[in-house]
Amino acid sequence: MGQISSVAKRVLERMDALLSEADDLGRMPSYGKVAIAAIVGNEDGAHFSSAQLFQALNDVGWTIPAVAACYWVGEAMGSTDFKDLRKTPDKVTETARMVAGNAAHLAGLLQANPYPG
Repeated sequence: MGQISSVAKRVLERMDALLSEADDLGRMPSYGKVAIAAIVGNEDGAHFSSAQLFQALNDVGWTIPAVAACYWVGEAMGSTDFKDLRKTPDKVTETARMVAGNAAHLAGLLQANPYPG
Protein backbone atom coordinates (compact mmCIF):
# COMPACT_ATOMS: atom_id res chain seq x y z
CA MET A 1 0.00 0.00 0.00
CA GLY A 2 2.98 2.28 -0.42
CA GLN A 3 3.83 2.26 3.29
CA ILE A 4 6.48 0.49 5.33
CA SER A 5 5.18 -2.46 7.31
CA SER A 6 4.07 -2.26 10.92
CA VAL A 7 7.07 -4.44 11.84
CA ALA A 8 9.44 -1.97 10.15
CA LYS A 9 7.74 0.90 11.99
CA ARG A 10 8.17 -0.89 15.33
CA VAL A 11 11.87 -1.47 14.64
CA LEU A 12 12.35 2.20 13.80
CA GLU A 13 10.44 3.25 16.91
CA ARG A 14 12.67 1.05 19.07
CA MET A 15 15.74 2.60 17.46
CA ASP A 16 14.48 5.94 18.72
CA ALA A 17 16.11 4.93 22.03
CA LEU A 18 19.48 5.40 20.30
CA LEU A 19 18.93 9.15 20.54
CA SER A 20 19.61 8.99 24.28
CA GLU A 21 22.60 6.61 24.09
CA ALA A 22 26.10 7.85 23.31
CA ASP A 23 29.70 6.79 23.66
CA ASP A 24 32.43 8.91 25.24
CA LEU A 25 32.64 10.97 22.03
CA GLY A 26 28.89 11.65 21.91
CA ARG A 27 28.17 9.19 19.08
CA MET A 28 25.08 6.96 19.03
CA PRO A 29 25.68 3.18 18.87
CA SER A 30 24.63 3.21 15.22
CA TYR A 31 27.42 5.60 14.17
CA GLY A 32 29.76 3.92 11.74
CA LYS A 33 27.15 1.34 10.79
CA VAL A 34 25.59 1.10 7.35
CA ALA A 35 21.89 0.59 6.54
CA ILE A 36 20.28 -0.71 3.35
CA ALA A 37 16.76 -1.83 2.45
CA ALA A 38 15.04 -4.50 0.38
CA ILE A 39 11.47 -3.63 -0.57
CA VAL A 40 8.69 -5.43 -2.40
CA GLY A 41 5.90 -3.32 -3.85
CA ASN A 42 5.04 -0.86 -6.54
CA GLU A 43 7.63 1.65 -7.69
CA ASP A 44 6.08 4.71 -6.07
CA GLY A 45 5.58 2.72 -2.87
CA ALA A 46 9.19 1.51 -2.94
CA HIS A 47 10.46 5.06 -3.35
CA PHE A 48 8.24 6.37 -0.56
CA SER A 49 9.14 3.46 1.73
CA SER A 50 12.87 3.90 1.19
CA ALA A 51 12.49 7.64 1.88
CA GLN A 52 10.71 6.89 5.16
CA LEU A 53 13.24 4.25 6.18
CA PHE A 54 16.37 6.17 5.27
CA GLN A 55 15.29 9.42 6.89
CA ALA A 56 14.42 7.61 10.12
CA LEU A 57 17.66 5.59 10.05
CA ASN A 58 19.70 8.71 9.36
CA ASP A 59 18.03 10.46 12.30
CA VAL A 60 19.38 7.80 14.64
CA GLY A 61 22.90 7.76 13.22
CA TRP A 62 23.02 5.13 10.49
CA THR A 63 24.96 5.84 7.31
CA ILE A 64 23.19 5.28 4.00
CA PRO A 65 25.33 4.31 0.97
CA ALA A 66 24.68 5.18 -2.66
CA VAL A 67 22.08 2.85 -4.20
CA ALA A 68 20.99 1.62 -0.76
CA ALA A 69 17.66 0.08 -1.72
CA CYS A 70 16.70 -2.83 -3.88
CA TYR A 71 13.08 -3.36 -4.79
CA TRP A 72 10.95 -5.59 -6.93
CA VAL A 73 8.02 -4.15 -8.79
CA GLY A 74 5.35 -6.59 -9.82
CA GLU A 75 2.38 -5.88 -12.01
CA ALA A 76 0.18 -3.19 -10.50
CA MET A 77 -2.67 -4.80 -8.58
CA GLY A 78 -1.20 -8.16 -9.62
CA SER A 79 -1.46 -11.44 -7.76
CA THR A 80 2.18 -12.59 -8.09
CA ASP A 81 4.28 -12.45 -4.94
CA PHE A 82 8.06 -12.15 -5.15
CA LYS A 83 8.43 -15.41 -3.21
CA ASP A 84 6.43 -17.19 -5.91
CA LEU A 85 8.66 -16.19 -8.82
CA ARG A 86 10.50 -19.09 -10.47
CA LYS A 87 13.61 -16.96 -10.94
CA THR A 88 14.75 -13.70 -9.45
CA PRO A 89 14.55 -11.06 -12.18
CA ASP A 90 17.98 -10.13 -13.58
CA LYS A 91 17.57 -6.44 -12.73
CA VAL A 92 16.78 -7.30 -9.09
CA THR A 93 19.87 -9.52 -8.87
CA GLU A 94 22.04 -6.85 -10.50
CA THR A 95 20.74 -4.14 -8.16
CA ALA A 96 21.05 -6.37 -5.08
CA ARG A 97 24.72 -6.98 -5.93
CA MET A 98 25.31 -3.25 -6.29
CA VAL A 99 23.53 -2.51 -2.99
CA ALA A 100 25.57 -5.15 -1.16
CA GLY A 101 28.83 -4.03 -2.76
CA ASN A 102 28.23 -0.37 -1.97
CA ALA A 103 27.26 -1.20 1.63
CA ALA A 104 30.34 -3.38 2.15
CA HIS A 105 32.61 -0.74 0.62
CA LEU A 106 31.19 2.02 2.80
CA ALA A 107 31.35 -0.17 5.92
CA GLY A 108 35.04 -0.80 5.22
CA LEU A 109 35.70 2.92 4.81
CA LEU A 110 33.92 3.72 8.06
CA GLN A 111 35.75 0.97 9.90
CA ALA A 112 39.11 2.29 8.71
CA ASN A 113 38.22 5.93 9.31
CA PRO A 114 35.39 6.33 11.88
CA TYR A 115 33.31 9.45 12.25
CA PRO A 116 34.80 11.94 14.71
CA GLY A 117 32.99 12.62 17.96
